[in-house]
Order: sequence, then C-alpha cells, then structure tokens
Amino acid sequence: MKSARMLSGKGCVIFMYKIGVVGERDSIIAFLALGLDVKAVENKDDAEKTVDTMARKGYGLIFITETVAKDISETIERYKKQMLPAIILIPGTQGSLGIGLASVKDNVEKAVGVDILSKKEG
Repeated sequence: MKSARMLSGKGCVIFMYKIGVVGERDSIIAFLALGLDVKAVENKDDAEKTVDTMARKGYGLIFITETVAKDISETIERYKKQMLPAIILIPGTQGSLGIGLASVKDNVEKAVGVDILSKKEG
C-alpha cells in the first residue's frame, strides 16, 4: 500500500492514507470542501473501476454512497476481506437505505460477539 509519510513534531513517522468518496455527484460534492478525493460515478461499471483504482492506488478509506453500494456489493465484499481499504457506506441525498447501518452493526457484532446496537424494548 502506498501512503504519504511525514514526521510528527516528535520525530515519529506518521503514515497518511488517502481518503476517497464515490457516489452520485449531488451526494458527494460537499466532500470536496474537506479535501477528500471525490469521484462521481454514473453506473455500476464506472463505480467498480473507481473503487478498484482507489484500492490499487493505496487509499486507506473509501466512502461509498448506499445507492452506489447496492449495485457493487460483490466489489465491496471482496475488499471486506482485506485490511485496506476500509469501505464505509454513507447515505446519499435521498436519505439512508439502511445498508450502511446494517454493515456497521455486523462489524460491531463480529468484534464484540453480541449485537449491542439493536434497540431492545423492555
């Protein structure tokens, strides 16, 4: 993985991975203000190629809108088995589809061993 290396004030080496955002233009354009690499995609093939390219170029984190993610679930599953890039699903302008929350819930349950995020009545 490629990453930028820089020294902290104490002389320690800090690795800085690039962060990318993939999705529909209207949903991701605001991320430009944060200095993230934003790639608007039009279709499934474009989305898969963009995610694969970001992974190959050493991105440490890729945010993907849920609308795009539902079309490229196989690509996302492939990267779940790898350390990097971490892929985080985010809602688009239409609101959440629940896919991102379900993914976070699954990951927390794997890490903790129990579902601690479900709302339980009683």
